[in-house]
Amino acid sequence: MQYKAHDYQEYAKQKIIEQKACGLFLEPGLGKTVITLSAIWDLMFDYFDISKVLVIAPLRVAENTWTEELEKWDHLTYLRISKVLGTEAQRLEALRKSADIYVINRENVAWLAELGEWDFDMLVIDELSSFKNASSKRFKALRRKCPGIDRVVGLTGTPSTNGLMDLWSEIYLLDQGKRLGKTLSTYRADFFVPDRMNGWIVYSYRPKPHAEEWIYSRLSDLCVSMKSQDFLNMPERLERDVTVKLPPAAKEKYKELEREMVAKLEGKTVDAVNAAVLTNKLLQMASGAVYDENKAVAELHSAKLDALEDLIEAANGKPVLIYYNYRHDKERIQKRFKEAWEIKTPEDFQAWNRGEIPVAIAHPASMGHGLNLQHGGSTVIWFSLPWSLELYQQANARLWRQGQKDTVVIFRLIAEGTIDRDVIRALTKKDLTQENLMQAVKARVGDGTC
Repeated sequence: MQYKAHDYQEYAKQKIIEQKACGLFLEPGLGKTVITLSAIWDLMFDYFDISKVLVIAPLRVAENTWTEELEKWDHLTYLRISKVLGTEAQRLEALRKSADIYVINRENVAWLAELGEWDFDMLVIDELSSFKNASSKRFKALRRKCPGIDRVVGLTGTPSTNGLMDLWSEIYLLDQGKRLGKTLSTYRADFFVPDRMNGWIVYSYRPKPHAEEWIYSRLSDLCVSMKSQDFLNMPERLERDVTVKLPPAAKEKYKELEREMVAKLEGKTVDAVNAAVLTNKLLQMASGAVYDENKAVAELHSAKLDALEDLIEAANGKPVLIYYNYRHDKERIQKRFKEAWEIKTPEDFQAWNRGEIPVAIAHPASMGHGLNLQHGGSTVIWFSLPWSLELYQQANARLWRQGQKDTVVIFRLIAEGTIDRDVIRALTKKDLTQENLMQAVKARVGDGTC
């Protein structure tokens, strides 16, 4: 297929070519893979600046997306790709192959780093936000190797999924600390103050006054952001919260656990030894069931299942995609709705896009990257919500993307008086933080400032 780059794609490509380090914060659907591949082609065969590229990506993207995009476009014909996946023997064999681009999943970054000296002269980190944890093995491994790589590109649509604190490790991999400091503690001291504390123990930090503006100004030359609505003919998107009332008995059990951190459900003890566990159990209870200490499922109510049934009936045969958080959510949905089909394989995704699955269910973690599902339906129902903004946005973007012909309607089932509402508020707050960042480094294509 012949590639005709949009102005914004050409701008992004030139950004990669002109800068040794570059962060591209591109929302799904803008073509970040073909943009990057086009830049690699130019750098390799026009500028003779690079010869061997390493791409780090989520497993599904590493397996399919980069190869599919390379094979799709005529101008990329001569680029050779090797997928460093599978068993250790298979990965070693893939590394020995003569290729231009080597694609590896992020879980094997530490393994690759331990092999010895890298001879890659360009690094592409697809979904840069997956390196936000500065204490993770993958970040530490890549941190040791980045100084020896001449060019680094970071790709993501969600750069600050949990707030500004996430940014340090992501940006460090691009510039080795030039803009936000050499260490996380330095970054924290410069831009944050303790928030929740217990004596000398600090549980969380909040940005100093004007910290956001300071951070964004430091990143303006390094990063560029693009939102789908600004450059693509995007479908309309509506979000609707459906309030679900818990039965009195279920509400009392919920409040009991919330108050006492221990509740008796059907004779089973459900305890929460700390706030994190409590939060997890409250989220489960809001949706109707919870795991006890023996991993058995204690059912509490069917209020969300009833609300889900109403939404499916109202769809009147129109396909719906249901997202769940817990295995017992899936099991209870499939028990109530025999037609519900879990989509998780390429064959499932193809069947959905052909309109063959009227009720699909999926975990958002399995739907985050590299999937185009806009042809199979336009209705999303969140049975239970994640705390992760990245999961939430990426999962919604499977249907809300270019090529979708209908208005995308996103329903969120919210149990009244429960932690569900807190999750909505947290996602909104995180989204505002991210939106501020995206605006601060936003590409101005066509207005004379590029």
